[in-house]
Order: sequence, then C-alpha cells, then structure tokens
Amino acid sequence: MKSRYTLSRPLVLDRSWPIFIDLSVIAAALAGFYALVKIASYWMGKPVPAVEISQSVGALPLYAFYSVVRIGVAYLLSLVFAVGYGYVAAYNPRAEALMIAVLDILQSIPVLSFLPGVMLAMVALIPTRQLGIEMGAILLIFTGQVWNMAFSFYSSLKSIPRELREASNIYRFSAWQRFWQLELPFSAIGLVWNSMVSVAGGWFFLIACEMFVLGDRDFRLPGLGSFLQTAAGTGNSHAVMWGLVTMVLIIVATDQLIWRPVIAWSDRFKFEMSESNERVSSPILHMLQRSSFLALLKEKTFGPWGERIYYGLAHRRMERIIQPLDEPEKRKVPPLAIGLGLVAASVVLYATVQALAMLRHIQLSEVKLLLLGAGATFLRVNASLLIASLWTIPVGVMIGFNPKLARITQPITQIAASFPAPFLFPIIILGLQHLRLGLGVGSIVLMLLGTQWYILFNVIAGAMAIPSDLREVANLFHFKNLQRWTTVILPGIFPYLLTGLVTASGGAWNASIIAEYYNLRGHTLQTIGLGAQISAASDKGQFHILLLATMIMAMMVVTINRLVWRRLYRLAETRYSLEG
Repeated sequence: MKSRYTLSRPLVLDRSWPIFIDLSVIAAALAGFYALVKIASYWMGKPVPAVEISQSVGALPLYAFYSVVRIGVAYLLSLVFAVGYGYVAAYNPRAEALMIAVLDILQSIPVLSFLPGVMLAMVALIPTRQLGIEMGAILLIFTGQVWNMAFSFYSSLKSIPRELREASNIYRFSAWQRFWQLELPFSAIGLVWNSMVSVAGGWFFLIACEMFVLGDRDFRLPGLGSFLQTAAGTGNSHAVMWGLVTMVLIIVATDQLIWRPVIAWSDRFKFEMSESNERVSSPILHMLQRSSFLALLKEKTFGPWGERIYYGLAHRRMERIIQPLDEPEKRKVPPLAIGLGLVAASVVLYATVQALAMLRHIQLSEVKLLLLGAGATFLRVNASLLIASLWTIPVGVMIGFNPKLARITQPITQIAASFPAPFLFPIIILGLQHLRLGLGVGSIVLMLLGTQWYILFNVIAGAMAIPSDLREVANLFHFKNLQRWTTVILPGIFPYLLTGLVTASGGAWNASIIAEYYNLRGHTLQTIGLGAQISAASDKGQFHILLLATMIMAMMVVTINRLVWRRLYRLAETRYSLEG
C-alpha cells in the first residue's frame, strides 16, 4: 500500500488528495443511501389519488429526483433483460430466429399501446401502495429503453472473433468466466453507447408515463415530465423554461458523472494488438481508481468473493472432466411444466380465436386502404433511415475517431436526443404548412426526430471499437479517403451500424403513429399511412380495423426481419467480424 502512494507524490498536495477522494466517495455513498430510504418511504406509502402537479420552481428538485429514479430503475431492468435476452438468442439456434423476430415486433409497437394494460395490471397487483403506480410507469419507460440494448448485446456476441472463443475453450472457461471475461467486455463499448441512447429515450417517453389518465382514473405522478406537460398545457412558459433547464442540467451531470467514466473504462476492452496514443479519459474515473477506500473494499470483499466463485466453478468443471460419467439419463419434463404449458397454449389459442372473430366485420375496401397505407408508411420509414444515415454515419465516425471532439459533442447529442419531441412537433408542422408541405413529407421529418439518434450513437460506438492497428496500417499505406472508407471504416462499423438501423427502423414504425396523425389547435392533420390508420381507428373505437392494422404492421416487420436484417446479421457475423 505504501509503495502505491510513493509512486504518485510529485506535489505536496498529493498527500491529502487521496483523503479528499475517499471522503467524496463516502459522501456519495451516504447520499445514495439517503435517496434509497427517501424513495422507499414514498413508494411504500398509500397511493395518492389525483396528484396535483405544482408549477412552482421550488418543486423542481424533488420532481427531478423522482424522474431520475424512475429512469434509473427502468434502465437497470432494461440492462438485465437485454443481457439475458441477447445471450439466449445468440446461443440458442432453435429459438434465435423467433426471439429476434419477436424483439423486432415489440420495438415497433408504440409505447402508448402498452400504457393502459401495464398501468392497470400493476395497480391491480399492488393496490394498497404507491409502488403499483410507480412500477407501471417504470415498466413503460422500460419498454422505450430495452430493445436497442438487446439488439446491441446480441450483435456483439455474434461478432466475437473466433480466436477469442478458441482461447476461452483452451483455458476451459466456465460459462460464468466466459461471460465476465470475454462476452461482456467485448460488448461493453456498444452496450454503453446504446445505454446512453436508451436513457435518452426514457426522457422522451417520460411525459406520457407520468401524465397518464384513463377515463375517470387518474394515474398522474409527480415528476419532471408531468411538470413540463402541466406547464405547457397552461401556457406557463416561465415554468417550461425552468423545467427544460433542469432536464439539461441533469443530462450534463449524468454525462460527466456516469457516462464519461464508463466510456473511458470500456475503452480498455477495445480489440487491438497495440495501445493507441489517443485514449478516452475521465477525471472522475481517475479519481475513483485512486481511492484507497474503494481499493480496500475491493481487496477485502469483492476480490475474495470473486476468487471463491471462480475457484468453485473451475473445481466443479475439473471434476466433471476427470470423473467418468455414466450414460446420462434423459431429462423428464415435470408434470407441472406440462400443465402450465397447456394452460398457456389454451389461453393463447382462445385469445387468437376471439381476435380473428373480430375480423369478420372487415370490408374489402378497408383492407385495400390498409395495404395502401402500409406501403406508404414503408416508404417513409426507409426514407427516414436513408436521410438519417447520410449525416449520422460521417458525423459518428468523426466523433468516434476523435476523443477530444467526443468529449464536447457527447453531452450535446444526449441533450438533443433527450429533448421531448412533442414540444417540437407543433413548431415543425407549422413550419411545413408555411412551406406548403403536407404531412406526407412532414411525417418523414417527425420520424427523424426519434430514429436518427439510434444510428448516430451506434456509429460512434463502432468507430471507437475499430482497432487502432487498422487505422495505423491505413495511414502507413497512405490509403485514399475512399479506400479508407471501403476497407477499414465501413467494414469496421458494420455490425454496430446494423444494430442502429434495426432499432431506428423499429423506432420509425413506432413514430408513424404520431407522425402521420397529429392534433393541432383542435384540427386533426393526417396523411395516408398505416400509423395514421391505427391512430384514427383507436380514436373512433374501430377495434377490428385497429387489430388488422396492427397485424399488418407486425407481418411487415417480420418479413423485413427475415428477408433483410437476418441476412445482414449473418453477413456481419461471417464476413465483417474482427478475426486474425
């Protein structure tokens, strides 16, 4: 311990610096514990009916705290689900195709479609506590965060170099060791950048989740999203400005305290033979690494626990290898599992029959109109992807190759991605009307607001993950710009770009519900499209049209997944994987 400090004493102030760091870490831990107690006491209290949302600036700190906790808990749930779902999909060939298709369908379904069912189910599950309403909002934010993280982790697992897998097999890694020492580190860069855009998506859906009213039941929650919506609804521009300033400050603080340290930490897992001269740095990470309190905690607790777990797994693995094994018995499926499977199958079959019975009222003219709308929305989705790619790919590569530029643009892109798009929709639509452009073209612009960030953040992650060796070789052989893009950059970012395009495509289908059908100043603006038909059918209570339109959207998403995305994933796995 003494030698570690003697190496870092170039200044007299260095002697007290570790003490200041330890005190800061302890203070942060105590603040976190107090926040946990505060939120637990609120959640476990009785549900508050018809919450009055204050427009006072003094209420912003508490409202911001509630919103940050909701987004944070939703992110942790999203991370666990994404890692588990992506792992099973990547290593289970039988379930892979179905799981990826289901994931693609779920990310294309609008979050607002989950809203009534999830909120009512959670309130019914926990009726006597505020926790029920809170969990409903958290799960809805979860549905807006999780999909791109799951796609990112799945894509990273499929593109792990063959020699790294062979090395893990040679050293007889258990599944636990392979996950923590190979799979999770290799996917860290993509997972971190997709986490950033997921949290930005959480801010995007925060207003809808905190201001939900269903009939005569009021599920409003105190938070930053409900504060902004209430202030905007009453025309209180002063409160709206302070709410937006608070949101920007939270995003910047999150970037400096969490994302920059995590990005600098994940940069160590870049797959390269020689270390690059330009590394991502973070003062916060540097401080944490110099904390003697954290070092002692790791030495006395996490280190020994980790060693025991690894030793136990290795010992069990060696016993299985050394000891002779008899003929393994076929595993019998428990009767309880069979019974539950039959019950679930019966419920699904009954629901399917009832849903198909609703389609009896569909007329041929309505089917033709829905197919025409599906084609129009399909063209708009692809147009938005093309326009987004034209600027996000070069800008993302430029940011990913330049750590100094990344430090400047990272909080700016997070703020832009997190800004509540509903506040921009009226301005954009009025501007399009002034230019005499209808919603048919304007809906593409509205789709871009929610889709372009998925591509940008994934391209940045892909550019950062390109080994420095390849870039140095390109410089050594004096590659031209076109040759550099075709042989190094595009092949290097291809798996990440593919993840961005898949999630952006789902986001575009999702956004079509609002982009093609919008209420402005008491007038409904709409254009021909599947999203507009779904919104109109929902408003008019035409559930048979709503069901058929949703089925058409799901079938189109599955078809695109099978004909396009699955083949591109296979190409990324075989041709554009970093292998020796």
